[in-house]
Amino acid sequence: MMTDPLSKPMHILLVDDNPNNLKVLSEAIQGYGWKALMATDGESAIEQTEYAHPDLILLDVMMPGIDGFETCRRLKANPITQNTPIIFMTALSETTDKVKGLEIGAVDYITKPFQQEEVIARLKLHLKISYLTRTLEQRVQERTAELSQSLQRLQQTQLQLIQSEKMSTLGQLVAGIGHEINNPVGFLDGNTSHIKGYVNDLLRLIYLYQEKLPDPDPEIEDLVEEIDFEYITEDLPKLLTSMSQGISRLKDISLSLRTFARADMSSKVEYQIHEGIDSTLMLLKHRLKDNGDRPRIHTITEYCELPPISCYPGQLNQVFMNIIANAIDAFDEYYHNHSHQAPLNEQNTLTITTLVDPQQQSVTICIQDNGPGMPPEVQARVFEPSFTTKPVGKGTGLGLAISYQIIVDKHNGQIRCFSMPGEGTKFVINLPI
Repeated sequence: MMTDPLSKPMHILLVDDNPNNLKVLSEAIQGYGWKALMATDGESAIEQTEYAHPDLILLDVMMPGIDGFETCRRLKANPITQNTPIIFMTALSETTDKVKGLEIGAVDYITKPFQQEEVIARLKLHLKISYLTRTLEQRVQERTAELSQSLQRLQQTQLQLIQSEKMSTLGQLVAGIGHEINNPVGFLDGNTSHIKGYVNDLLRLIYLYQEKLPDPDPEIEDLVEEIDFEYITEDLPKLLTSMSQGISRLKDISLSLRTFARADMSSKVEYQIHEGIDSTLMLLKHRLKDNGDRPRIHTITEYCELPPISCYPGQLNQVFMNIIANAIDAFDEYYHNHSHQAPLNEQNTLTITTLVDPQQQSVTICIQDNGPGMPPEVQARVFEPSFTTKPVGKGTGLGLAISYQIIVDKHNGQIRCFSMPGEGTKFVINLPI
């Protein structure tokens, strides 16, 4: 019979340069019956881990000397300490830092200021996972399923936390930019109409002077010739029209930003999906243009009449953004690597089709490109967390994993990928109305 791994005293190493944090954490840990070891910098943490063999390490990211990330790398590179689970403590809100921590071997992170109950709950979970991992060979048939489920739940929780923070931060930022653009755009829009009127009035005045005084002073004639008055009178209305079009474009971008980043994290709302697709295409419009290496990508939208569906609009828009941006990346990478060869197609296209199935009470969104496509072994892994074919620094591998979670877990839908090398890629999303 297996004993409870948490029944014997556990040794937790706390690494933080803030004495107050160490005090609060050690009291919480000792109050639970565990032993607290303490270090105030990365070097001493590494030394203690080698001789004291703690069961788990709570490691602060920002410390003098070597920071938490470097400390973690060194611990994971040492055979003596590489299996000790590490949980980062961080006050940073940037998702990239948290992803970086998970990528270099940490099992979790806790954001400061922390709740004692949350700290204890996470310590219990990771101590148990660590224990199960160490004894897996002895109890492989008995515990494999349980361990896999624990790890999967943990991975999904981490993805969900990263996704929530990304959407919350991105949503506030993008919506804020949309609102900020509105003020100067409104000012420009209002004044442009006045400027048009003033220009017309001034031109009428000049024409009247020319009519009433047909023989002007030679100095005036010289100035008329110098500034090319005739050209100005032709070009000025065109410039004002161009300015009006630019202001109209800014209005569209502002609206797209606010549509894309709707604050809808708390509950589902009725939403017209076509608005989300259109706002995403608007935001990516600059990337679809000819960029020198790669010809323009033409977008084709084939919409049927869709009813509004109950959903989280901001999250669905993020899915559209991930898929369309990945298609653009694939085109860009192909043309970058094959710049001296013939174009991939007669015309690069991205086709977005929507359908409704009244009987199944569902809608289907199909996003298809005629790009380079992908081999079967890549297609099979596109929804795996941290799987990416992009160069280092170009992608985290979380985009499609989070998209899968949004469609399947949050909306009870389906998302599938179909692709063949040289034949493009198609994503099919099915959502209940």
